[in-house]
Amino acid sequence: MQGLIQRVKHAKVEINNQVVGEIGNGILLLLGVEKHDDKQTSDKLLHKVSNYRIFTDENDKMNLSLKDIKGELLVVSQFTLAADTKKGMRPSFSSAATPSQANELYEYFVAQAKELGLTIATGEFGADMQVSLCNDGPVTFNLSV
Repeated sequence: MQGLIQRVKHAKVEINNQVVGEIGNGILLLLGVEKHDDKQTSDKLLHKVSNYRIFTDENDKMNLSLKDIKGELLVVSQFTLAADTKKGMRPSFSSAATPSQANELYEYFVAQAKELGLTIATGEFGADMQVSLCNDGPVTFNLSV
């Protein structure tokens, strides 16, 4: 499971010019699911996303997590994160989960995040989405579990 996180001042996702998910201060998570992923993998990534210390403290050091600042989380499914780009000039998606497996784990991830008490917004799995954000820093990390 791949999670590309960006610390944002605000972010939103639109489908057909309609906002379907929007957050203020927090994390935009682009979530890619691979064949070998399962609920345990999802739980590990959620723990990392919610506790990763990328927000600044009073000394301007990255010591605070999303949970610490009571920030918001926008989760957007991102199939292309599962691409293998090592060979050639066209990505291979042979390691990507099937759409049904990926959707199941995406929905599971979102449900577990809500269980943690996080403020969550989402895109729509499999939809053609437009994502807008104000990356704060910029701060971006690729998290793998």
